Amino acid sequence: MRRKLIAGNWKMNGLTQDGVALAKGLSDLYRTLTKPSFDMFIAPPFTLLSKVVETAKESGIWVGGQDCSMYDSGAHTGDVSPVMLKDLGCGGVIVGHSERRADHGETNDIVKAKAEAALKAGLGVIICVGETLAEREAGKTLDVVGSQIKGSVPEGAKAGHVVIAYEPVWAIGTGKTPTTDDVQEVHAFMRQKLAGLLGEETAQQMQLLYGGSVKPSNAKELLSLPDVDGALVGGASLKVDDFWAIASTQLSA
Repeated sequence: MRRKLIAGNWKMNGLTQDGVALAKGLSDLYRTLTKPSFDMFIAPPFTLLSKVVETAKESGIWVGGQDCSMYDSGAHTGDVSPVMLKDLGCGGVIVGHSERRADHGETNDIVKAKAEAALKAGLGVIICVGETLAEREAGKTLDVVGSQIKGSVPEGAKAGHVVIAYEPVWAIGTGKTPTTDDVQEVHAFMRQKLAGLLGEETAQQMQLLYGGSVKPSNAKELLSLPDVDGALVGGASLKVDDFWAIASTQLSA
């Protein structure tokens, strides 16, 4: 049985007071669980990482970055290395989010290099994949997702260290979501693709998340799908009540 992972990507949101309050609210709730039935991950903006790591300390919530460099150090102005994230106390990092791929021109090769650097630094990695609306309407969803997995996932990736998040670009922040049949089809395909790359055992153990307008009203249905092992949540992760409501669907699962 794959353990569920509820991950929150705060994106470029939050100043110190609000970020600490959000982290504290979630940490206090997660600490109330004697034996949590799910894992929780939050990715604040870089400016809040040290404060959030300290606030969430010993809560059981793991904290990570929204991106990292493929380099450990050097003349890379404005970049943050995975070694630096590890030094801050982070446990993981998101790479390959569609907003990084679109806004910063990140290719599969770049995403793979970042994932490899993060793993080398001892971080867990959430690798994002997903198609645009034009690609979906052209019937290319599986081709795009398959190509991104093949090009972005490091060779020899292991379950427990690497998580794959499917985020259809057209569903992020729009309030639109694919049908549950569509989500399950893509996730089952992803697992099949991973089996070809990494072996059946690893593919069956690896957590696959769904992201894209996940909210309390649709979380239970999405998270009940056979090949969906959690959620990567955007907007709803910025409010304690909403994010906890999504996570709470797993308390009785």
